[in-house]
Amino acid sequence: DQPRALQQQQFSEWKCDSAVTQGTDRGWMCCPKGWGRFQRSCYFLSLDKMNWAESEQNCTGMGSQLVVINSKEEQAFLSEQMKQSPPKENFYIGLFAEKVGQWQWVDKTPYKVTAAFWREGEPTNIPSENCTVIGAFEQSINNWNDVRSDLMHHRICEAAAVTV
Repeated sequence: DQPRALQQQQFSEWKCDSAVTQGTDRGWMCCPKGWGRFQRSCYFLSLDKMNWAESEQNCTGMGSQLVVINSKEEQAFLSEQMKQSPPKENFYIGLFAEKVGQWQWVDKTPYKVTAAFWREGEPTNIPSENCTVIGAFEQSINNWNDVRSDLMHHRICEAAAVTV
């Protein structure tokens, strides 16, 4: 399931680079200025904090969604991005549990334990901890933690890169 297309009218400035190395026949892949690109997605790491519902709403308002992590490569890229200055602690991602222990992604991508990057001892699967953050201060790429959805954290939004 591709991340939805960015609502292009919202962004006045775009940053494009050559997509030829990605093996696409199109010339350029573009992300809004201030978003990072990895493969075919654009990522926005927020400076401000919101609760989980507001975070998801903020992403969808930009034509994106809370990030859905599909691979170890993507997880490693985001773990690096979070270490950029100024340092921030936790970022919401698009993984939540409607029932205890039943994790699901916001875009309905099937949750796979083999592609999950929980910190040791997580998820605790406490009923009130039904959302997921990535912690920036972990040394390992296993840095997910289940948290309460009313806590204020940064967020990572993801959208498909625009090819031109």
